[in-house]
Amino acid sequence: MQKIRFAIIGCGRIGVRHAQQIHAYGELVAVCDIVFGKAISLAEKYQAEAYKTLEDLLNEQKNIDVISICSPNGLHAAQSIQCLQSGFHVLVEKPMALNVDDCRAIITAAGKAGKNLFVVKQNRFNPPVIAVKKALDNGSLGKIYNVQINCFWNRGITYYQDTWRGTKDLDGGSLFTQFSHFIDLVYWFFGDIATVHTLTDNYAHQQIIEFEDTGAAVFKLVNGIIGSIHFTVNSFQKNMEGSLTIFGEKGTVKIGGQYLNELEYHCIENFSFDAMPEGNAANDYGTYIGSMSNHDKEYQQLIETIQSGNINTVNAFEGLKTVEIIQKIYRSANN
Repeated sequence: MQKIRFAIIGCGRIGVRHAQQIHAYGELVAVCDIVFGKAISLAEKYQAEAYKTLEDLLNEQKNIDVISICSPNGLHAAQSIQCLQSGFHVLVEKPMALNVDDCRAIITAAGKAGKNLFVVKQNRFNPPVIAVKKALDNGSLGKIYNVQINCFWNRGITYYQDTWRGTKDLDGGSLFTQFSHFIDLVYWFFGDIATVHTLTDNYAHQQIIEFEDTGAAVFKLVNGIIGSIHFTVNSFQKNMEGSLTIFGEKGTVKIGGQYLNELEYHCIENFSFDAMPEGNAANDYGTYIGSMSNHDKEYQQLIETIQSGNINTVNAFEGLKTVEIIQKIYRSANN
């Protein structure tokens, strides 16, 4: 079977990560970045064509199946729509967009084009996350009472300097860039948020970023579960914790570690977890650590879907719901 052919828009650190997986599971045909040197460097490594603008790539490259959007958050919507309208499947990095209206516009474009729209949700592939999701679906924890999410990471001044990060228009906020995967798991595990009350502030990044570096939100889900999320990028020197704790009628479980990579605690009535496979290491970007590196599984799933001839709709809708919940949290903070 012929390899799926890809292009990448955005050749920064996450674009390089995508290129590695494309090379392993498909064929990288073209790359694009307005900083043309980055595009040339990545293209030379994988014998691909380099472009400075998306328009040039779309006009000249027809031998592509999927375009991976790895550009700044605020560009995801316009670029995804442009690629879908040009007849290509799209994989877009998180967040899908910075507002729900843009998410709807992307989904509409995919529907009209009859193309797949995939949104990266890498934390769903973490072994402890898979195990806990199965336990929830099986009812092993009984009725769920409440959930607590802690996101204690480090993003220093150098992370934000001379880049789009930290800007309202292109970054959007800490929940979009650092912690959207945690919000995705809230929706995947428990459903939608009904009400939320939020406090945010910027303590250590004044004059550096245009939004909060710390926040706390208390929410109630549609199904009555009470939850909270505490998040910060001010953990001293390095990431401390990324965790999700669930309190249920028949048990308590905590997925923890720095990036939801460990089953830290579980006490469940008449239930124990099977031995889990070791997960991938975290994405290491040199000066900072990201979430568990599961892009290999994202690409395996994408390729299986395309080769089957199916059209993916659930993934895109759930990407929209993540953005919708983040918007609710931020709007609450501004009230």
